[in-house]
Amino acid sequence: MNQILATKLNNKGKTKKKWFKIQLYFSLFIVSTVIIATFIHFNNLYKNEQLANSLINNYNIYKLYSDASTTTQKDSDSESLNSIFGIIEIPSIKIYYPVFSHLNEKLLRISPCKFFGESPKEKGNLCIAGHNYDNSMFFSKICNLNINDEIFLFDNDGKKYIYVVTDIYEVDSSDLSPIFNYNKSEKILTLVTCNNLNSNRIIVRAKGM
Repeated sequence: MNQILATKLNNKGKTKKKWFKIQLYFSLFIVSTVIIATFIHFNNLYKNEQLANSLINNYNIYKLYSDASTTTQKDSDSESLNSIFGIIEIPSIKIYYPVFSHLNEKLLRISPCKFFGESPKEKGNLCIAGHNYDNSMFFSKICNLNINDEIFLFDNDGKKYIYVVTDIYEVDSSDLSPIFNYNKSEKILTLVTCNNLNSNRIIVRAKGM
């Protein structure tokens, strides 16, 4: 009887050890997967940031030598550079990025994009969208701006346009009022990014000086 009981207890112990090993391996697998996924995510963000910085450098070189260049051949790099609308700089939150002249998902992963409005020389609402990467990249810090903070836009001729922040708020992702509701007699700049916590849109409205 005691032998039978000992055998049962031994088998029960082996079963517990087996389940413990399975749970341990499963936990290690989950942790490893999360670590790898996190590394890939931040590596991709780093690459996007580096690409934006590289684009800035290439753009500056391109502008320096484009007037003296006699070549007519276009490659993908020059086409990308030609699609740059200008530069946005926000000193208070250390933003300095090229802005593409139109918006698509590929360009939006590289740098902020203009998606509504015309030249900063003209009156109207100039709208620029940028991804919120939650780590100081692109427009992740525009919610930290304060009223009267300055935003600078530089066009492709190097002319500087100054805007002063007048409003910061959130809207539902389907709300288009920040695009179409504005004073037609003023120069308005509207920055748009996502609030990753609630899927709303963070809006920064600024007025041209």
